[in-house]
Amino acid sequence: MSSSLLAAALACFAAGIAVDVAFGVGRRVLRLAPYLLAMAGSACLLALGIDATTTTASAVDLSDQFGVGHGALLFDPLAGLFLTLCFGIAVAVSACFVSWVCPDDRAECRGIATGYLLLLGSVAVIFCAADAFSFLFAWESLTVAFYLLTSVTRSHARQAGAAWSTVGIGKVSGAALLFGFLLLAGRSGSLSIASWHTVGPGAVHDVAWVLVIVGFGAKVGLVPFQVWIPVGYPAAPGPARAAMAGIAANVGVYGLWRFLGVLGRPPVWLVIAVLVIGGVTALLGITFAGVQGRLGRVIAYSSVENAGLIVTAYGVALTGSVVHSTPLVAMGLLAATFQTVAHAIAKSVLFVALANVEAAAGTDQLDELRGIGRRLRWSGAAFGAGAVTLAGLPPTIGFVSEWFILEALMQEFRLPGLALRLGLAAAGALVALTTGLAALAFLRVLGLTLLGPKPSPAEPPAHETGAFGKFGLAVLGVGCLGLAAVSPWEVRYIARGLDPIVARSATLGALKSPWVLQPVFPGFSILSPSWLWVAMPVSFLSVFLGAVAVSRGRYLRVRRVPAWHSATAGVAGPAAYTAFGFANPLRHVLGNVLGTTRSTTLVSGDPDDDAEVNVAHLETRTSVVEPIETYFYRPIRAGALGVARVAKRLQSGRLNAYVAYMLFALLVALALTAALR
Repeated sequence: MSSSLLAAALACFAAGIAVDVAFGVGRRVLRLAPYLLAMAGSACLLALGIDATTTTASAVDLSDQFGVGHGALLFDPLAGLFLTLCFGIAVAVSACFVSWVCPDDRAECRGIATGYLLLLGSVAVIFCAADAFSFLFAWESLTVAFYLLTSVTRSHARQAGAAWSTVGIGKVSGAALLFGFLLLAGRSGSLSIASWHTVGPGAVHDVAWVLVIVGFGAKVGLVPFQVWIPVGYPAAPGPARAAMAGIAANVGVYGLWRFLGVLGRPPVWLVIAVLVIGGVTALLGITFAGVQGRLGRVIAYSSVENAGLIVTAYGVALTGSVVHSTPLVAMGLLAATFQTVAHAIAKSVLFVALANVEAAAGTDQLDELRGIGRRLRWSGAAFGAGAVTLAGLPPTIGFVSEWFILEALMQEFRLPGLALRLGLAAAGALVALTTGLAALAFLRVLGLTLLGPKPSPAEPPAHETGAFGKFGLAVLGVGCLGLAAVSPWEVRYIARGLDPIVARSATLGALKSPWVLQPVFPGFSILSPSWLWVAMPVSFLSVFLGAVAVSRGRYLRVRRVPAWHSATAGVAGPAAYTAFGFANPLRHVLGNVLGTTRSTTLVSGDPDDDAEVNVAHLETRTSVVEPIETYFYRPIRAGALGVARVAKRLQSGRLNAYVAYMLFALLVALALTAALR
């Protein structure tokens, strides 16, 4: 059954690609067909994921099916867990795509559907691959899909650079995994991923661990490989951004989970590095998200923050592996998986809603989108659910995930070594600061952009998404909120999925009672997200009724007074409080991190009616600097270009010079060989 569902899904994706390549986007029916096939294929993979998670593992030998190679596919609970998450989201995103491409001016060129369907197929094969060749083939196919999605529309001059950044980091990721797999295969004598657990401690094991962290960390956006995300995600068209951030990025998370079960105990220094780098990634991502002027870049930088949170919780699981504490491994993986679920659903709904906002407003500049949530009711409500989730506020799944992460990082007192304790303490401090800044960043977007002043009556109503799009937004928006209410059931499902890595009984230790959660270790703290859905509405209603009763009805009366001329919502025009102004304190306080620079210029001197002198108008511009790009990649780029200029001089075009180069290289190789022997 499992192989049949996978084959049916891949056949749907292949048929959709054929339709897109053969017929393009000229006819509406043919334009919609690839995304309807994507919905059907994603539904098959969702069923496959549920079946693989709830039943025993099964494998398929590709050499028996096709008669070539030695590839294999494995349908075990871990693969099923990620198939369930990603392709449940893919059904909703595909539905949103159907509505998004309906207007004739949305998808003006073929290739968008091809990139999207190639992405879905690659993700499915990565989750099920049981050997190095199948895994790397699908991994490189995913890189090709990313390149197609970020370059196909050619909508602005910066898109080429964004596409090359995306594919460049993708190749770094693939190269790191290739070398790591070669080391493990060479030592174990097999290309089967499961056989690599026989590689014992030593230099090869440690180097393989580093390459695995680099390879999968580059895909999720770990520092210093996060630079492609703020330019790559916004370059993709429409809901394709949701597919990249909410679906495809999870292959990196899956890889980290899978290789913890395969490689086992990592070196201590690597665990400390993962904890610190994860915390720095989270803080850097949310800091830059809080000061961006474009909504697409706010969401993209938030993906960097979520990657840092996921990797930090993963570092807790690595710590448990080092000290041989099964409960700590279970706690770290559970917290990281909860955050993965929250990020995948919330980021998908944010990017889908952004596609509708851009289509209606023609821009994603925050200060030009004020009140857009009042014009686009479905997109605004769904965006609000996703934003509150990523802000980590109750009663969302984001609150549950961040609570688990902070509780996991507080377990450093259980560790025997000072180094690991300091690593968890440092990561905990960074994550605590990150959660506060996340609330600041997303409340800024909600309060000053989506829920800004009402549009004027003369402003034409915005076109909302179609029926399929509303269905997708509803599924994703309800998922952000509803998953918190059923989080005890989610713990049980995650425990099944993590069973190949850590015993199910250890993960189920997070259930203190059927509706109360604890951080695996009993007696530390408890939380009931399910009861929050009862307690919070009752509390709000009680306070409201009490206020009405005490005020004797005056609470409901509306008072209208002249607005105080300040940065309040009652002031219109240049004096109004904007999203840019809201972020200014952050630019000042974290100026050393952001590299904030300001410049003030005289822009006009218009005569004033009541004065004989001209009134000067000043314009202040504030900019921030991406430190990794500026101080890491740009020097590397300058050095590489310098080497290329020097090497170019060697290309004289003379045959005798090239023969001399070859002779010199041969002599160097012989000398090195003799020295090594």
